[in-house]
Amino acid sequence: MVLAATPLGDVRDASPRLVDALGSADVVAAEDTRRLRSLAAALGVAPSGRVVSFYDQNERERLPGLLEALRSGATVLLVTDAGMPSVSDPGYRLVAACVEEDVRVTCLPGPSAVTTALALSGLPSDRFCFDGFPPRKSGERRRWFAGLAAEPRTCVFFESPHRLADSLADAVAVLGPDRRAAVCRELTKTYEEVRRGSLGELAGWAAEGVRGEITVVLAGAEPSAGPSMEALVAEVKQRVADGERLKAAAAEVAAAAGVSKKALYDAAVSGS
Repeated sequence: MVLAATPLGDVRDASPRLVDALGSADVVAAEDTRRLRSLAAALGVAPSGRVVSFYDQNERERLPGLLEALRSGATVLLVTDAGMPSVSDPGYRLVAACVEEDVRVTCLPGPSAVTTALALSGLPSDRFCFDGFPPRKSGERRRWFAGLAAEPRTCVFFESPHRLADSLADAVAVLGPDRRAAVCRELTKTYEEVRRGSLGELAGWAAEGVRGEITVVLAGAEPSAGPSMEALVAEVKQRVADGERLKAAAAEVAAAAGVSKKALYDAAVSGS
């Protein structure tokens, strides 16, 4: 089984290996067969094998037939509308089924909105996570953003254009207006646009309406400075006043705050 990335917009991003695979695969499973045929025509290749639809709603029912074809030795090529199959697109279940049955799976790498947006964002990219689409309802979406409040890694997620303004407004409400982010629109297409700024600035911009395919990149949370030594000493003194022994109180407070037990004990003694 072959997973193949397809262009996000510009057909010139298609790899020669994708062109060869389209022309030689026994079966091409496509998220949208009409878009697949348009892409093939633009690339000057005609699929020689059988073309079948493979999208979210029919993925499960297609699995037995595709697995049977693979067992018989056929080459099955899986493509989605744009980008890498199984990354918020159909494909995961088929790959998992192939792994379960020890069917070989390979990949023709290529375009991905996730890594393209990350590279363009100007935000740290040494560590990042991808979180799919936020929930559609505001309450659930705010809880989803709350889960990212302390996430130190840069986070990439997709959003539909008609929900982007509400989504960014919820992000501001939960994460504050100052968190850095980037909104990438229509990547590799004619009207590609990358907006960088604070969540507050981006929410204001999106409120006017945004069109196109959207990928959002959200900066990770800044490391917490933690409580000051003065505050920790005050906590130790309060616990001592409540009856605890100084050494035990200093040890527990230091462990919870992640500071040196001796340094806190010495500071408490010198400040007494």
